[in-house]
Amino acid sequence: MNRTFHHALIIGLAATFAATPAFAQKKADANTFATVNGKAIPKVRADALIAGQAAQGQPDSPELRKAVTEELVRREVLTQEALKKGFDKKPEVQGQIDLARQGVLIGAYLNDYVKTHPVTDEQIKKEYAEITAKLGSKEYKARHVLVETEEAAKAIIEKLKKGEKIDDLAKDSKDPGSKDRGGDLGWANPASFVPPFSAAMTKLEKGKFTEAPVKSDFGWHVILLEDTRELKLPGIDEAKGQIGQQLTQRLVQKHIDELRAKAKVE
Repeated sequence: MNRTFHHALIIGLAATFAATPAFAQKKADANTFATVNGKAIPKVRADALIAGQAAQGQPDSPELRKAVTEELVRREVLTQEALKKGFDKKPEVQGQIDLARQGVLIGAYLNDYVKTHPVTDEQIKKEYAEITAKLGSKEYKARHVLVETEEAAKAIIEKLKKGEKIDDLAKDSKDPGSKDRGGDLGWANPASFVPPFSAAMTKLEKGKFTEAPVKSDFGWHVILLEDTRELKLPGIDEAKGQIGQQLTQRLVQKHIDELRAKAKVE
């Protein structure tokens, strides 16, 4: 059951069973949440379900607990029926159970790893400084025409020199994202483009175009710079959360790669 469906199910149950008498719980001990057909439902199962809802912002309440009770009872009833039919003995079902168990264990391990290896404020500040340095201080508004050969690019440059508009010439561009907009690339940071393109674009003066074709992995470009403006970046306080998440993801991926590299696979 995916999280979205599970969340909707819990909320739905809360509304449906709000006016229904609570399920009669026959608790054998403090570790038993309820019993169904003589089978105990462990309290830890209810705790896990409630904790999962809390993690998604659902506050603990009598209604939620009533819904959780009904959900666990339904699960237990269906599980008992599945066991009667021997589904737990089927290889394909056993494989799915194993994968689900692995998923829970992996999640618990990685959550613990993140808690014990927190990203520091210094790491966030360093990453922020590197990002802002890479982005620079300007945004550029450019148009371009992309063609397959250097000769075709040179022909376009000659037409621009004779006064033809790049908007019209861009109709034959090989760039599907900009050809229908007269080659307009909108406002963008140089880091958004491949290095040869960025290097040529940032050297241009406003209103000027490249007088020599620019080669990239995509083909040959003719670039016209329309304008520049100051790049406005979010402050570190605003970007801190997103940067922290990115650093955490990198940390986890690095740890996984290290464990994989050490693993003996036969």
